[in-house]
Amino acid sequence: MPDGIVVATFPMPGGAVFRWHTHMDHQLAWAASGVLTVLTEGATWVLPPTRALWIPAGLPHETGAASVATMRSVYIPPDLAPVSWTVPTPIAASPLLGELIGYLGDLATPSAPNGPNAPGGPSAPQTARRRAHAEALLADLLEPVPLAAIDVPFPTGPLVAAIAGALRDDPADQRTLADWGREVGASERTLARAFVAQTRMPFGRWRTLLRLQAALPPLARGEPVARVAHRVGYQTPSAFVAAFRRETGLTPASYFARTP
Repeated sequence: MPDGIVVATFPMPGGAVFRWHTHMDHQLAWAASGVLTVLTEGATWVLPPTRALWIPAGLPHETGAASVATMRSVYIPPDLAPVSWTVPTPIAASPLLGELIGYLGDLATPSAPNGPNAPGGPSAPQTARRRAHAEALLADLLEPVPLAAIDVPFPTGPLVAAIAGALRDDPADQRTLADWGREVGASERTLARAFVAQTRMPFGRWRTLLRLQAALPPLARGEPVARVAHRVGYQTPSAFVAAFRRETGLTPASYFARTP
């Protein structure tokens, strides 16, 4: 393995998950194709090919793909890090950044067309110079973007956890807390208090965040807003867009745009 920045490619079939883990190096996670979902302790990040995520060294996280995707991960030793971000930071994944990640990966692969051992390929000093130039350019391209994560704290009490689990499975479920109270044998007031105590927010806002979080992967895949809005329980696209803007500060289209 070469010293310095390392690029690894992970083909991910639908449903693939890298369970909770950490890295000694900083990681830049990018979906070369498809959509990735990265979970940290306090947030969920949905990454189409227009976004990458800086994951600080030592931070526990989980990475998955609901449908077929290709993850390219850039691993950067802490002593070579060009930035000092200590929290997950979304990055604008421009076409140039994507090409550069591929180029760095090729330089480290002997059999690649640009690899150091390819027929007629560059010498070791030439490869080292190219790597240094590419790594410097990579540092220049790490441009943060205002991408708000949608955090949905999950309740742990038996009654509200059962309700939350059912709504996670079907975000479009329209039952009120009074309806759920009749299902689980508790009063509406009891359930409302339990949601606030366990999630630090009222049930209505918690359900809104759950629906918006469920909407992120299909939006990232380019599905129409109207279809996604209906799927997660909104009667009209305008109501969905208004809720999305209220929580993230952006419209769904702007949230995943290449340039914010």
